[in-house]
Amino acid sequence: MLAVMSQAATSPLPDARGHFGAFGGMFVPETLMSPLRELADAYDSARRDPAFQLELDALLHDYVGRPTPLYFAERWTRKLGGAKIYLKREDLLHTGAHKINNAIGQILLAKRLGKRRIIAETGAGQHGVATATVCARFGMECVVYMGAVDMERQALNVARMRLMGAEVRAVTAGQATLKEAVNEAMRDWVASVGHTHYIIGSALGSHPFPMIVRDFHRVIGIEARRQILEKEGRLPDLLVACVGGGSNAIGLFHPFLDDAGVRMVGVEAGGDGIIRERHAARFQGGKLGVLQGTMTWLLADADGQIELTHSISAGLDYAAVGPEHAYLRELGRVEYTYATDDETLAAFKELAHCEGIIPALESAHAMAYVSNIAPSLPKDCILIANLSGRGDKDVEQASKHLL
Repeated sequence: MLAVMSQAATSPLPDARGHFGAFGGMFVPETLMSPLRELADAYDSARRDPAFQLELDALLHDYVGRPTPLYFAERWTRKLGGAKIYLKREDLLHTGAHKINNAIGQILLAKRLGKRRIIAETGAGQHGVATATVCARFGMECVVYMGAVDMERQALNVARMRLMGAEVRAVTAGQATLKEAVNEAMRDWVASVGHTHYIIGSALGSHPFPMIVRDFHRVIGIEARRQILEKEGRLPDLLVACVGGGSNAIGLFHPFLDDAGVRMVGVEAGGDGIIRERHAARFQGGKLGVLQGTMTWLLADADGQIELTHSISAGLDYAAVGPEHAYLRELGRVEYTYATDDETLAAFKELAHCEGIIPALESAHAMAYVSNIAPSLPKDCILIANLSGRGDKDVEQASKHLL
């Protein structure tokens, strides 16, 4: 079995109040303090419960499709002419992205808590699909909040959610994208917390969610570590992952944090370039602040008002980053850069042409960095990039720009 939980959560962070250094915490209405503490206690109990671990491992293996392959991208490596490139194939999971790792874990927590109604937010739709999937599997009511703009550009995923019995509620306020969807989900949860569990889709929000989501995604890095040792006999030199809220990235990075020789790079959404309100790269001109339950780096104006964001990728179009990423950047342990929309689209096409793999536009941000950096690295350098999702959902949108 995978023994995911027994290998998870070895880090002493966050502390008991949910802080990663100066970041994180619990900045929520008083109504939610008790259920959040209840969730933290339930998770602490579950992570120590062998029966919970066995059920989680069995579902990850038999239903989700773990372990995912670590694939040597031979033709892409040869084309770029530098580092040896491996792809962690989270796109091959059931539902087509890494999001199902967390959704499976959290639905088991909801069952443990006796909650029968599930709510979620979604941007690109992959977390919404994963949540609808696990709710169908466990026979629970499912409501997914999604910005109206995202519903239009991710219509395929909206149809998938509804096919599995989820109610998808359009959010038309503000920019009508991910931030507004989170707002509406939180309003719902405040009003219904007695019988509802909120499956947050990324490593953000109030404690204990950043910790829980991280731990359920650590399986990515645990597998990658074992697989690269089997294939190459040593650890990689470089890990690369896209960063919106940061769940796929922290899942890959976390098991390698104590390995000083492993460099890690998170790639944010550069949009049209680092122009105010035309990107979503929080570490490029962002500031420290509080958004949707957590203290972290975010995009805000001089008065503290959250700025508009832009990305060709609905999943990275968010004004804040998960608090553990803010902490790792402050420590200097992880580097953060960005890829523009044009660079992302070029990588989307390049990977499809070279390897017959169409990446999600979110993942294509990481691939854009790989395409730029790999040629400058020596041929004996080993690089692992997290292919966090497949691009079926993005083909129509990308084709408008590429064809």
